[in-house]
Amino acid sequence: MPRTNASPGRTGRPPVTSRAEILAAARRLIERDGWEKLTVRRLAAEIGIGTTTLYHHVRDREDLLVQLLNEHVDQTLPPDLTGDPQERIVAAATAIHDSLADWPWAAEILTVDGFLGRLGEPALRVVETVVAGAIDCGCSPVQAVDLFRGVWYYTVGEILVRAHSAHRRADGDQAVRRDIFFGGVDTSRLPRLAAVGDQWPALAERDTYPQGLRAFVDGLLAQAAAGPVPRA
Repeated sequence: MPRTNASPGRTGRPPVTSRAEILAAARRLIERDGWEKLTVRRLAAEIGIGTTTLYHHVRDREDLLVQLLNEHVDQTLPPDLTGDPQERIVAAATAIHDSLADWPWAAEILTVDGFLGRLGEPALRVVETVVAGAIDCGCSPVQAVDLFRGVWYYTVGEILVRAHSAHRRADGDQAVRRDIFFGGVDTSRLPRLAAVGDQWPALAERDTYPQGLRAFVDGLLAQAAAGPVPRA
């Protein structure tokens, strides 16, 4: 007698190979285990497909990270900015900061010089805004690149310091506890720090990025306008 309950075809979950689902799985791995542990092999296991199948969509781990970053900035960075060139620089840098603040691991990846060239048009459009704004303010192309790099280092540094500090606080790191700050140091020869005392952690937690960014941009543009500083 023929079996009536036989499956008409292959059972089990079919392979998931769309780009959107691959990037979603990569984000899950990063959020769960950290970006350092993201590998093509682990991603393939997370999705339930073979690594060979995954290589049809990504060349290697770096290409996967680039695709994730491009997708993120495409969704979070604003369209072209207009208006006063100095204000465009500030607005573009703020947009970069706000985009990466929720994804500090992305900022950490981008700390390598040269990685910026792997990004797509949405990200590079914001870089273009900063460079063009600096040139419109009277900078040479070289000075404009220097200004972008200075603003970029300040922005990424602020993001990473805040992210690492928050992680240490969450882990209960004794070194960042407010009630013992400077507790193991004789501050008799450090009167200004002694006056601040245990207020330092609370002061450091304040969001001073907008004020610092504006002062930084103003200073860099003024320096460029004054010309090169003679060397001693």
